[in-house]
Amino acid sequence: MNISDPTETFRQEARELLDELEAGLLDLEQDPSNSDLVNSTFRALHTIKGSGAMFGFTAVAEFVHEFETAFDQVRKGQTQANAALIGVALDAKDHIHLLIESPDAKISGGDEILTNLRAIVNGDTGAPKTEPAPAPVHEKSAEPAPKAETATWRLEFYLPSDALIYGTNPFLLLEELAEIGPVTITALTDRVPDLAVLDPETPHIGWRIDLEADDPTAAIEDVFLFLRDNMELSLSRLDTPSLLAQEADDTQKPVEANRVEDEPASIATTPQPPAARNKPVAAADTADRAAASSLRVPAERLDELMDRVGELVIAQARLSQIAGLSSDTALKTIAEELERLSSGLRDTTMGIRMVPIGTLFGRFRRLIHDLSSELGKPIEFITAGEDTELDKTMIERLADPLVHLIRNSIDHGLESADKRAAAGKPAKGVVRLSAVYSGAEVAISVTDDGAGLDAARIRAKAEENGLITLETKLTDQELYHLIFAPGFSTAKKVTSLSGRGVGMDVVKRTIDGLRGTIDVTSRPGEGSTMTLRLPLTLAIIDGMLVRVGNGRYTIPLAAVEECVELPEGIEAHAKGRNFLDIRGALVPYLRLREVFGTKGESEPHQKVVIVSSGEGRVGLVVDQIIGNNQTVIKQLSKLHSGIKSFSGATILGDGSVALILDTAHLVAAGQGYVDRNLTGRAA
Repeated sequence: MNISDPTETFRQEARELLDELEAGLLDLEQDPSNSDLVNSTFRALHTIKGSGAMFGFTAVAEFVHEFETAFDQVRKGQTQANAALIGVALDAKDHIHLLIESPDAKISGGDEILTNLRAIVNGDTGAPKTEPAPAPVHEKSAEPAPKAETATWRLEFYLPSDALIYGTNPFLLLEELAEIGPVTITALTDRVPDLAVLDPETPHIGWRIDLEADDPTAAIEDVFLFLRDNMELSLSRLDTPSLLAQEADDTQKPVEANRVEDEPASIATTPQPPAARNKPVAAADTADRAAASSLRVPAERLDELMDRVGELVIAQARLSQIAGLSSDTALKTIAEELERLSSGLRDTTMGIRMVPIGTLFGRFRRLIHDLSSELGKPIEFITAGEDTELDKTMIERLADPLVHLIRNSIDHGLESADKRAAAGKPAKGVVRLSAVYSGAEVAISVTDDGAGLDAARIRAKAEENGLITLETKLTDQELYHLIFAPGFSTAKKVTSLSGRGVGMDVVKRTIDGLRGTIDVTSRPGEGSTMTLRLPLTLAIIDGMLVRVGNGRYTIPLAAVEECVELPEGIEAHAKGRNFLDIRGALVPYLRLREVFGTKGESEPHQKVVIVSSGEGRVGLVVDQIIGNNQTVIKQLSKLHSGIKSFSGATILGDGSVALILDTAHLVAAGQGYVDRNLTGRAA
């Protein structure tokens, strides 16, 4: 992708505007009388139309113009924003997206959408409204339509200093103004500087426009909707002065041209010396600084930056190791300074890559809306923890798994309104999507208040598919996880939503690829919860380096709770597992020597590193705790990807490789031992 390509820039901005438009429409469905939502939706349409015309997307501009005309009646209070209007408006938004992404393709359906839109805003009668749509096109030579009090108005304006840089075309603005009524346009060249100091990217020409209309204030506001705050603009009626600038909000404080009170037919500006004319006004300076506060950067460059930072961290670790073996004080000082700088650079780079998960959650509102309509199930969608941040790579790869989980909850989990009423539940089902930090992980949960998982039905289907036998004994958790098997589905018939056994398999494979785990809990008649536990990042972490035998391993530091001595006198051969009493809490521990098959005698004073994942804890017995280090995560090869105890590898300062322990898997192994022992004792 070429970031300097203007059409690609338009597409990127249009995608963001379409997301805002969709969110605004969905909010408007819940709160139809909210004028702020109506205005924000109208502004999004207006921006897409103007930008589309500017970059040559004429089909987009024409379609959005009709869309905007119909929606303008909602803004004026002539039509209510009901569910039917929102549904057609969402279809129109999808059509705009297709027109933008495939401008050369023949895309049908637009005329039908606009016909439905007009029918709804006209009360389904098809009769035209008494008030025509705004901004009709007039020929300059044609006589204006008779109006109650047609008058002559004078408009003078100078564009902001950055208008041309951001793609504003003054001639398109003049064409829109000409559509208001008969006009006479005069260029104001008093601010054009000498050629030697002229900046070609700064608009120096102003415009004086005399137009005939009853009251053009609202139409002019629409034309300059996104330039108004930082431009010089004044409007006066030639017989009765009435400046548009005075009607602006005081907090915006736009720069206005001075008006000569005793000469209402003319507008004078404060004279400026040539040097001052080249300088942007104060308001424009503020806008420039605000625009410079954010920058659009291709994702590939962030990935490359993270790779370079990772290599820097490895080189810094090697320098620190060499400095530790040297008696050169200057070398140690440089190593410490480089370690501090590389650590700060790592944190800054990681912060750039971290994205609030709310950007992902917002996408599912439309999915819920469409599924609710398709299945006839009223649904309340609740989100929590939108500020929780994840690596951008994780966010991108989580979209498909969450779509499948939400569809599964709605299609399989939530009952119909009749069945919910019979069960004493509210007719509207609830789907809750939440995210929360949990140690070194982020836990993302999809919860519904439906019928819950049917364990008997799952087992019967698993036996039918040959996944288990009649004699196989499984806990509820193990049984629930069978729904993630390839081709597994309990649906009675194949529909457009489910029945092929593909979706949950996609969820499992994607989460495994992200080094995450899935927890499933369910209560019959009360609902189910699917929890995805994922590492915060796939790039660089703080790690604790430990030694087991002659091998060195890294434990994610965020998962470490504490380190204790292994008490003397504990049986050394307890089948690799045992329990510790940590301040009254029973914590299982795993001897990593036995887990990894390490040969040789163990150290006389072994250490136990207590790690956690979710609600579980386990102790990892090691021979030595070496210290903390910055760990650059390298993915294991496909040959080793099936080894569950490790989530990756890292390169140490001496060039050797240390495997990174998968704490979630080890905690699950330790907790499984607890469950089996407690069950055996109860029996």
